[in-house]
Amino acid sequence: VQLQASGGGLVQAGGSLRLSCTASGRTFSTYYIGWFRQAPGKEREFVAAITRGGVGTSYADSVRGRFTISRDNDKNTVYLQMNSLKPDDTAIYYCAADPASLLKVSRAAKYWGQGTLVTVSS
Repeated sequence: VQLQASGGGLVQAGGSLRLSCTASGRTFSTYYIGWFRQAPGKEREFVAAITRGGVGTSYADSVRGRFTISRDNDKNTVYLQMNSLKPDDTAIYYCAADPASLLKVSRAAKYWGQGTLVTVSS
């Protein structure tokens, strides 16, 4: 599967953005999808993940209650709605996929897409 993240940009603190992760292929619904981010000078970290049917989700403590992950399998797309953004959310955001499990995609995803830059100004 090939993944492409989009929707990044510059936003003021307190604002919102919605990221999209679009995948190629007909087997999109068989993959667990995760969002990750990497801030300048920091290691990549897990943000959120979603099950194949979209019912189950997982979030990092730092974004829980502010970010929402969802998916539309008919459109081969996973979304990350980001609200109440903070300067600490500034990072390149990546999406990733794995066929195995929610836990696997959150820790060692097999497929990765290009990132999209999110900058939150104070």
